[in-house]
Amino acid sequence: MKKKPKKTRKPALRGRDYLSVDDFSAAEIRSLLALTADIKAHPKRYRSALTGKMMALIFEKPSLRTRTTFTVGIKQLGGDSLLLTPADINLGKRESVYDVAKNLERMVDGIMIRTFGHDICTGLAHHASIPVINGLTDLEHPCQAMADIFTVIEHKKNLKRLKLSYIGDGNNVAHSLMLMAAKLGTTVFVATPEGYKPRQDVLDRAVALARESGGQVVWTADPVEAAREADMIYTDTWASMGQESEADERRRIFAPYQVNMALFSHAKEDALFMHCLPAHRGQEVTDEVIDSPNSVVFQEAENRLHAQKAIMLELLRD
Repeated sequence: MKKKPKKTRKPALRGRDYLSVDDFSAAEIRSLLALTADIKAHPKRYRSALTGKMMALIFEKPSLRTRTTFTVGIKQLGGDSLLLTPADINLGKRESVYDVAKNLERMVDGIMIRTFGHDICTGLAHHASIPVINGLTDLEHPCQAMADIFTVIEHKKNLKRLKLSYIGDGNNVAHSLMLMAAKLGTTVFVATPEGYKPRQDVLDRAVALARESGGQVVWTADPVEAAREADMIYTDTWASMGQESEADERRRIFAPYQVNMALFSHAKEDALFMHCLPAHRGQEVTDEVIDSPNSVVFQEAENRLHAQKAIMLELLRD
């Protein structure tokens, strides 16, 4: 009897963009998290997975972790990368987003962009026929959220029994973390000053996602309420890139939201401290917390490499 040829599985995410956490379903995120774990545990299995693939890395903002992890990650998968800075492109000024997209789709296999306006990222994805990955915009930081949740799983396992508390500015990191955790059924508390809440549309979307997943999303102006019995406390810089002129005012407003030992003591004894880095020690977090045994910030940074390798692999492989 003649054997039927085996069906080859088409990667579910092949050719897709990753601009927002909301681009992937909860099942797709879980699949990527499982792949991240396997890549981290068995890196040699994947060293030729993207042989011949080329990523264009566009940086409109400075970077340590994003640049290093994408550059190293694609090389560890057998591919290569091309760095493009404002001096090379100057998006929207020297060349339009449309023209950049139509050029790059003919020359490379995928694009990672780290920029300011989220509309630049979505415009690039709209016009380019190749996958586009958001390495950070003012609205979201979805690759960071993937690494963050993977780090939580490494330590805490069951996401649905956890309280994750974000304390500080309701910025792009807060947006993506909130959406990711809500999709996966985690209870999320976000504590910010009244005038620095997450964007209302993002907050509403996270609440709706949590309702579907069995999780919960709560905004509060009280950092102690957020920290109380938390399994993880997360913070980020009070003034993001482009907000330097507001730094002094923000330091005054956010002072009660500093993650110090007094605030951290309200969390569970084995609570994790998380930060996407770079950290402004003595501002949003004290040395005593970030250097404590509870801190997983450098493991979290390393996991950017593994999570982004999983994302690139699923979007780019044949």
